[in-house]
Amino acid sequence: MNLSIDELRQLERLHVAAWPALRTWTIDGLLMRHSGGGSKRANSVSTIDFSGNDIADALARIETSYAALGSPAQVQTFAGTQPPDLPRILAARGYCEGEATTTMLKRLDQPFDAPNAPDLGGDEPDEGWLETYLLAITPDRREANTKVLKTVPHPRRFFQARADGLTLSTVLCVAAAGQAVFECVATRAEARRQGAARQALLSAEAWARGIGARCIGLQVVEDNAPAIALYRSLGFVPVDTSRFWRKAV
Repeated sequence: MNLSIDELRQLERLHVAAWPALRTWTIDGLLMRHSGGGSKRANSVSTIDFSGNDIADALARIETSYAALGSPAQVQTFAGTQPPDLPRILAARGYCEGEATTTMLKRLDQPFDAPNAPDLGGDEPDEGWLETYLLAITPDRREANTKVLKTVPHPRRFFQARADGLTLSTVLCVAAAGQAVFECVATRAEARRQGAARQALLSAEAWARGIGARCIGLQVVEDNAPAIALYRSLGFVPVDTSRFWRKAV
């Protein structure tokens, strides 16, 4: 799928907005994010924009800012990163290349077989949604992520697949400017590969289509082969790779 750098940056902006860090500030246009806990995205620098003249000086100030918070400096890069050679600069500065995530996209210009009984979702996560989502993430992310969920911007909807009153799978969909993104895709361990995630994703897609989204993006850990296979089966294709760089101590 052909995706221009401008389109990719717009999609990345929505991903950043859809999972807002609890504290943000900028250094030469680079967005600093800090939330505590184990979330990489909510505790790293977003590199969509750089307005300075000296990236080395900006990185030095970034490192000082994170050190003052007692956190390691982490930087997220993608194909639209500014400046473009930032990965090389980070490696030379002693940053270690860490977790990679695959960005996938689905354009919504094709016919869609809506689910027979779609979950209509809600503006807030109910107890079942929250329980299932939190069970699927590591304990060091649960407290901060619970707080982040309260700040997710509108329009947003929390979707779930249920059976016998139990939430089996969750999806958060956030939309803006003709795009939508999926976040918080999670499934109970005992319900995996039984169609629950597919059901929740289709419900979220139906909502995104209904409010006029032209495409949907999502980000998934690069080595999560089962999830990537599911997304491919729903029409998503890889369009980019994001990497998280951490300053060696």
